[in-house]
Amino acid sequence: MNQVLTAIKERRSVRKFQERPVEDEVLGQLLEAVQWSPSWANTQCWEVVVVRDPALRQALQATLGKGNPATKAVVSAPLLLVMCAKLGQSGYYHGQVTTKFGDWFLHDLGIATQSLCLAAHSLGLGSVVVGLFDQDQAGQALGLPEGYQLVSMLPLGYPDQSPKPPARKEIAQFTHYDRF
Repeated sequence: MNQVLTAIKERRSVRKFQERPVEDEVLGQLLEAVQWSPSWANTQCWEVVVVRDPALRQALQATLGKGNPATKAVVSAPLLLVMCAKLGQSGYYHGQVTTKFGDWFLHDLGIATQSLCLAAHSLGLGSVVVGLFDQDQAGQALGLPEGYQLVSMLPLGYPDQSPKPPARKEIAQFTHYDRF
């Protein structure tokens, strides 16, 4: 099996981490994975906030809803990356939105996030994408300027668990040929 497909199949959402810090060189490689991600017309609308400050992590943790399984990971992971997007770029030409779906930033951030998670896995790190939280409140905590949208948070670190693979649909359940 090819290396990319193997990485996609083996990557898991990890919420428990070793206390071992993520080295700056490794962080640089993670950010390089974002840098080289594809985006709408190469707009590269992503912005990444590296959060190490424990007090700020606690403020971000407070934005998660009760019962979110990643609540502890936001403060316990050695590294927290917050994915944000500059609005009005992706999906726009000459200042005009060009798609039925409007601003395309969620697509671009999804691609960049997947690139980051696969790079993390390839470097021996675990990650989990956190999306269920109050993005506006978290953006205020980070000082996010107007014209930007906070999208997700990613706790990252060396895994202290090996989650089992989740059940997957069979390919025939989601594949259509020529017509839906």
